[in-house]
Amino acid sequence: METIPYPSRSATLESAFRSGASEAAMTGQDGKPVADRELLITRLFDAPRDLVFAAWTDPDHLMAWWGPAEFPANSIKADVRPGGRWRHSLRSAEDGRELHHEGEFREIVPPERLVFTFAWDGEEETLVTVIFADHDGKTLMTFHQAPFDTLANRDGHIEGWDSSFDRLVEHLAR
Repeated sequence: METIPYPSRSATLESAFRSGASEAAMTGQDGKPVADRELLITRLFDAPRDLVFAAWTDPDHLMAWWGPAEFPANSIKADVRPGGRWRHSLRSAEDGRELHHEGEFREIVPPERLVFTFAWDGEEETLVTVIFADHDGKTLMTFHQAPFDTLANRDGHIEGWDSSFDRLVEHLAR
């Protein structure tokens, strides 16, 4: 699968959908600018919306794809309900170093919408909103995360999420 590098706009959103690629860009689907400290990624998954939503909310599914390839999840805890807490640990495939992040579920509307906070240990919280739309039997996911404290932090999340979403593609194909 082709990944469109950030901040390249070398492919239109429509061509990205056709190729199954992800797009992380400075403009949203409506063409309006996305603030510098926001992240917007869209991805078309060749799987039904119910399954993609479950992959985001079921700990067994999450263990299979959460975290970038070089830092896969090694612990997933999630109380999936509004006000419920989640905490995930990632372990470096190279040196065994662990990273932890957590948050709180704010809104859960199966299979359409998921809103939760996200914070690495000791760092500021961001808000993640994931929209799942049916697209001819596939799922168009729109992922938004903000605000980031620095552009470098936002850009690091682009790489991490894109790698995670590549892993989600593989998981959904099983």
